[in-house]
Amino acid sequence: MASEDEKQTLLNQIHDAVVEYDEEKSPELCQKALAVGLDPYSAIMDGLAAGMDTVGDLYEKKEYFVPELLLCSDAMYAGLEVLRPHVKADEHQAAGKIIMGVVEGDIHDIGKTLVKTMFEAAGWEIFDLGKDVKLERFVEELRRTGADVVALSALMTTSMMAMPKVIQMLRDEKADVGILVGGAPLTADIARQYGADGYAEDAVSAVAAAGRLVQKVA
Repeated sequence: MASEDEKQTLLNQIHDAVVEYDEEKSPELCQKALAVGLDPYSAIMDGLAAGMDTVGDLYEKKEYFVPELLLCSDAMYAGLEVLRPHVKADEHQAAGKIIMGVVEGDIHDIGKTLVKTMFEAAGWEIFDLGKDVKLERFVEELRRTGADVVALSALMTTSMMAMPKVIQMLRDEKADVGILVGGAPLTADIARQYGADGYAEDAVSAVAAAGRLVQKVA
């Protein structure tokens, strides 16, 4: 077993492998993390996900652009493939069915990609509708899957205006469905005004918020 300092060093190296979009080094380091007894969920959240958070900051500062984001995402997924089979759902990671998508008129899905990664790690069954999703498509998928939670994302002020309408459409289809919203222009207050059950400012809080919605319904 590695010491706490050695584990932290390894987490930092996993973080850096994602930021440096090293698709070969990322899974190697994740294998090493398992070998020395590092908790796989910690390796995902404090290594891979933390790396993507840094990547997001670099993107906002215009130091990274879309090509770099995609390469970093590839490195993250390469590591996730190693770690994910070793993550067990527990009381902090409520498994359920979730539909997610970026609302109509919005093609920004980098944030949703990271959110999807975290839900995959936590053992959720995911129905990813992608980006620029027509409002009716969310309702159709809810009817088809009977999902516990619908996660709506918007990165533009113009596209988030469609959220109250789709939230009402989803309620009409399944009154007790949990609705989670997120994205740069949104806040917890706006989420409440729109009729959503929860708001997540990042991928980590999204999993926790969705878990609370499922427990509330249960």
